[in-house]
Amino acid sequence: MKITASPRGPGQRRQDVLDRLERELDIWVATADADGTPCMVPLWFVWHEESVWLCTRLTNPTGRNLRDGGRTRLALGHTRDVVLIDGEVDTFALREAPSAAAGAFAAKTGWDPREDSASYAWFRVRPRAVQAWHEVHELKQRHIMRDGAWTC
Repeated sequence: MKITASPRGPGQRRQDVLDRLERELDIWVATADADGTPCMVPLWFVWHEESVWLCTRLTNPTGRNLRDGGRTRLALGHTRDVVLIDGEVDTFALREAPSAAAGAFAAKTGWDPREDSASYAWFRVRPRAVQAWHEVHELKQRHIMRDGAWTC
């Protein structure tokens, strides 16, 4: 995307975000512990039934922070094609996640955590806010979801 290109409208931004959520394999996951110590890692994900599903160990900082903090910021893209998702997190034990979500994750990533270590857990991130922009000329109208509702 070039800065001289016309800005996308909100509807196109929403569709582009949904397309990326279907297509991309990795997403940046930002969390913080109770003391505010930040943690950011890339994880595999699947977009399933209007939520981002992640799986990681409860024994690592990201897993603990997702479970204990109940919220996260997710990011897709590089600095010239940004998607930021702020969401609320629900935690599921490894074998308690809905089978459709776990199956969709396995189909997309090629890895089924249910067949791995019991220390893994599932995390459903329900988006509450979404921002999307290409370059500075799209900063206006970058908020395409607020309070869990699409603005377009």
